[in-house]
Amino acid sequence: MSRTRFSIVTPSLNQAAYLGRTIESILGQQGDFDLEYLVLDGGSTDGSADVLKRYEGRLRYVIEKDAGQPDAINKGLRQATGDLVGWVNSDDLLYPGALARVTAAFAASPGAAWLHGGCEIVDEEDRPIRRWVTAYKDLRCRHYSRRALLVENFVSQMTVFWRRAAMERIGLLDTSLRYSFDYEYWLRLSALGDPLYVPERLAAFRWYTSSKSGANFERQFAEDHEVFRRHAPPDRLLRLQKRLRTAEILTAYRVMRALRR
Repeated sequence: MSRTRFSIVTPSLNQAAYLGRTIESILGQQGDFDLEYLVLDGGSTDGSADVLKRYEGRLRYVIEKDAGQPDAINKGLRQATGDLVGWVNSDDLLYPGALARVTAAFAASPGAAWLHGGCEIVDEEDRPIRRWVTAYKDLRCRHYSRRALLVENFVSQMTVFWRRAAMERIGLLDTSLRYSFDYEYWLRLSALGDPLYVPERLAAFRWYTSSKSGANFERQFAEDHEVFRRHAPPDRLLRLQKRLRTAEILTAYRVMRALRR
């Protein structure tokens, strides 16, 4: 029986401060699988190229201009040859044993098209923060339904992996989206069936004030609503639930922003 092969893509732009930690967290994975790792750098000017050179021969990387994060990810996905595919951003982390757990989960459920798992939120120094958000998302993940996903994107991107055969059915990321291209992709994957859920911590999402999510949450949720309208059925109650949940989340984000100030 052939070994499972992973293809993992990391898009990066001027993330030299975190890129090495991301790479180590992926290359350090151990288990009964093979790993194809691709880093797509959009032309960083902060020393990221020097970081990448330290890993010559252990990963493939390309340094060239791109049309944004989803375009960079798509460049990597087009080159993917693995059975299981995913991406990890250049400021996030995989935890030890993550890919072994993913391998085992897919092997136990050969009909599943995609998977997600537990995720921690960390700061610039890899220290866990916002534990209440993590607990809330854990609860939502354990009670998954496609309707719930339409109301709120509780799936942590860096924990998501899917079969390459599923990607061949639904295509690549929508490059017209800047903030919610991952959410739009989950909704396409969810049309193929419910995901597997691995409750153990698979990854860490790094949150800091200048990060894409931290600095632009209002624009992100406006785009999130556009994605919802694209995929949602004509259900008035569902649309009301979406508006109310989005308002609640935006209020929480604004309160946290005020407290930081």
